[in-house]
Amino acid sequence: MNTLLNIETRNAVLLKMAVLLEKERVAIIEINKADVEAYTGEDISMYDRLKVDDLKVDGMIASVKNLASQEDPVGVERFVFKHDNGMQVYNKTASFGTVLIIYESRPDVTVEAAGIAFKSGNKILLKGGKESLNSNLKIVELWHQALKACGASTDWVEYLQFNRTETQTFLEKPTQKVDLIVPRGGEKLIAFVKQHATCPVIISGRGNNFVYVHKEADLDIALSIIINAKTAKISACNALDKVLIDKNLPNKDTFVKELISKLKGFKVQILGNETLSKYEHVEAIKSHDIWHQEFLDYKIVIGEIGSTQDAVTMINNYSGGHSSSIITKNEAEAKKFMENVDNAVVYHNASTRFTDGFQLGLGGELAISTDKLHQRGPIGLQHLVTNKWYVHGNGQIR
Repeated sequence: MNTLLNIETRNAVLLKMAVLLEKERVAIIEINKADVEAYTGEDISMYDRLKVDDLKVDGMIASVKNLASQEDPVGVERFVFKHDNGMQVYNKTASFGTVLIIYESRPDVTVEAAGIAFKSGNKILLKGGKESLNSNLKIVELWHQALKACGASTDWVEYLQFNRTETQTFLEKPTQKVDLIVPRGGEKLIAFVKQHATCPVIISGRGNNFVYVHKEADLDIALSIIINAKTAKISACNALDKVLIDKNLPNKDTFVKELISKLKGFKVQILGNETLSKYEHVEAIKSHDIWHQEFLDYKIVIGEIGSTQDAVTMINNYSGGHSSSIITKNEAEAKKFMENVDNAVVYHNASTRFTDGFQLGLGGELAISTDKLHQRGPIGLQHLVTNKWYVHGNGQIR
């Protein structure tokens, strides 16, 4: 286990990384082009996550600068107690030790997730996908330059260039101590990690997010939110997949037609339940299983629902436990929905696209957890720590 670096050194490494990312911006984008050109798959969301442009480099730089500006998450006092016998007891946050992040196709994770883990005092093992290998190796090279420039060991950030078999072997019999694993990717990856890991795993699970248009919805707000959540970034786990429309919505027919028109404008494939598939451009659902699916594509399912309670039941049955939103002017109905939907993040009159560590005030995220232990929703700096008890005495015995 590496000796904890002081906060000044950790911040200096992050700020140096920001400088190097700017300096090597052109090289990073150029190297990424080779990864993009080598990708032969047809998964448009994979392609979107893989590609690095100026905007993504800007995001990487903003991420490490923001992390450097935040308070040290390690050593924060959470509880204090003075024992009758005079012992002074403290509970403080402590780094996990070594965190392994397994992810697919996103070179920006090599910056953001590694930055969060490092600032939290953890050693980071990065296991990226083969499709983004060249981009990832370049970014790790910059991490090593930043660490060396600040007198820190390059061991703090390590890239595991493993194939699937080697990854499985490492998970089952790690060649070094691993304290926490965070898989970021599809359900197959998550199942693979859960099956083989020998230490705690935080699940960054599927999206399959819902919007419920209540009968007292502002229809302009509903349209705006649905279009944004569905089309702004289809590769994001916070993108929208399902829309439930209250059967008692006034002007429902007009609303549904306008929604279909706007979705078709973005070339979104629309599927509907029995009632809504009667509309033009809406395909009938072939199997109820589709309500379970996360699409990561220009595809959406719309359905009619009887009440807020029915919407809550539907979401709790089918969603991935990620994000859901109710569109309504009725505060009591919104409260009922938000308290009873079993998701990491619940919204009232806002887009599910805000389920993001940076957007929710954490300064970035390692992943978005759909687990309930030890952290739910975006995992930021504050959550990539465990805790430790500090007890000071002067000879007390029990």
